[in-house]
Amino acid sequence: MLPDADTLPETLLDLAVPHEDINDLVALRRTLTADPGAMRLVQECVEELVRDIGEAGVEVPLAERVAEAPAALGPYFAVYVFVAALPYTYSYHRERGVTADVSRRTLADLGRNMAFHRRRHGRGGVEVPQWLTRHFRGELYQLGRVQFERARLGQRTGRAVAQAGLDVAPGEPCLNLHIPDFHGPLSPAACDRSLELAREFFARHFPRERYRVAVCHSWLLDPQLRHHLDPDSNIVRFQERFEPGRDPGEEAEPADTEPVRFVFGDPDLPVAGLPRRTSVERAVGDHLRAGGHWYVRHGWFRL
Repeated sequence: MLPDADTLPETLLDLAVPHEDINDLVALRRTLTADPGAMRLVQECVEELVRDIGEAGVEVPLAERVAEAPAALGPYFAVYVFVAALPYTYSYHRERGVTADVSRRTLADLGRNMAFHRRRHGRGGVEVPQWLTRHFRGELYQLGRVQFERARLGQRTGRAVAQAGLDVAPGEPCLNLHIPDFHGPLSPAACDRSLELAREFFARHFPRERYRVAVCHSWLLDPQLRHHLDPDSNIVRFQERFEPGRDPGEEAEPADTEPVRFVFGDPDLPVAGLPRRTSVERAVGDHLRAGGHWYVRHGWFRL
């Protein structure tokens, strides 16, 4: 199920695992393999993760199972699960004709997630193992600057699309857009390139799934950002691609920790001390310090 101690570092590097985590992961492998209960838990997690692999929208309760791991393995246990699941993921990608480069860049989100964990907590670990189930189940792919997730239109966004005159109903396939961190500017040119790659990729590798709509649910779509950023900023230009996915007057719960988490690395940072080094940092922090709130907004556009 797991690479041996000599080849494990190569596998971890392929997944972009930070170098400072590799020695610990190799050393803890002995602790894992010496514990029959922990190894059985790895096997059960992998079986649940890859069951019906490729089927979109299946919720795998990986975070709950990872929490059952022994304390000594806890911070890194999810890494061993994903490494053990790799042969199944690679096999599914090969069946679909997905290139090795796309596989590598997609699954490198494990290393990005671990880098985020270390930035926030100052130690090794996996920040959101549940998020990564999409990658290892063949639901999500990194294509250029943007990640695209095979999904289905929700009721409210589907109604908004239908009201705009597009013959697409709730429950039909759509592509959810995700904007990963540690990947450079979100420039219009980079977004255009990703969309072109996505149109070609899904038509070639998932020809039976017709994707006519792209959807995004993010604080990056909060229109209040336009009051703080230059009209030519990358974020404002990104917003301009989208039609509202829900009634603009619909009540929404504040999501102030979302931009703090993604911009500053820790959702629990005190608002008063948030840095003001960049225009986005100033926008997020100044708005909160003035008593405002940020919201996750929903948008869509035709593919």
